[in-house]
Amino acid sequence: MIPRSTAGRREGPCSVAARLTGRPVTGERRRLSGALAEVTLDDGHVVMVKRGDDPGAVRAEAAGLRWLAEAGPVRVPAVHGHDERWLVTDRVPIGRPSAPAAVRFGRDLAALHAAGAPAFGAAPPGGPEDAYIGLAPMRNVPGADWPHWYAEHRVLPYLRGAVDNGTVRRPEAAVVERLCARLPELAGPAEPPARLHGDLWNGNVLWGADEETWLIDPAAHGGHRETDLAMLQLFGCPHLDRVLDGYQEVAPLADGWVNRIGLHQLFPLLVHAVLFGRGYAEQALAVARAALTG
Repeated sequence: MIPRSTAGRREGPCSVAARLTGRPVTGERRRLSGALAEVTLDDGHVVMVKRGDDPGAVRAEAAGLRWLAEAGPVRVPAVHGHDERWLVTDRVPIGRPSAPAAVRFGRDLAALHAAGAPAFGAAPPGGPEDAYIGLAPMRNVPGADWPHWYAEHRVLPYLRGAVDNGTVRRPEAAVVERLCARLPELAGPAEPPARLHGDLWNGNVLWGADEETWLIDPAAHGGHRETDLAMLQLFGCPHLDRVLDGYQEVAPLADGWVNRIGLHQLFPLLVHAVLFGRGYAEQALAVARAALTG
């Protein structure tokens, strides 16, 4: 008998789709990578079949998608099934970015954030404490105070990882540590925990053929709403000014939010420094210096 974990790795996308959806499969439509494929079901419906390397990552993504969907207006692919290694969701037919869609996206994102979370760092219902952001481990540990929680569970773990792997030099880490110590005075007005996508870079924003905007691959958790917006700005987003216009129509941001963008970008920059090297570490250090002097 093949062990369960080994069998999961050897099983192909078509058999996974049939098993997790309960429907016959007519074939693999397109293989996008070794871990991602489009599969057509017998009714013509096309689903995405994604393999995860860690059971916690699959469970976290499935729980995150369902939690975001529960918020209402925001659009995410429906989850058709998952197990320890595989996730099956709807495929989103891709269109082109447009200004009207961007405004609607901003409004929907504001509604998502307003749906709230039980605490900063709260995991989605059914999601694990030990989750992921992209390829990096991310712990969802609840906290009541955003500045202290953000420093302890989002910034400092990745700073330590970057120091340990040599991406950030030990003397350089002091600037980030000083910024963390000053977060209570720099973080702006206190806000309730928002329901975050958590990994909202442009690659996880799909402009659908239905002229709506869809979100994929969340690292969902309770956090500060400015973090999602800072991520969009860090890696670019089509019609970002219109996204922000739509957001501010529904939920105006607190005064000074532009000056706090760097604080919220520090977390994803340090994650990227751990994963991808020195260039992102230099960006993170520059952001920390600017926040301390600005």
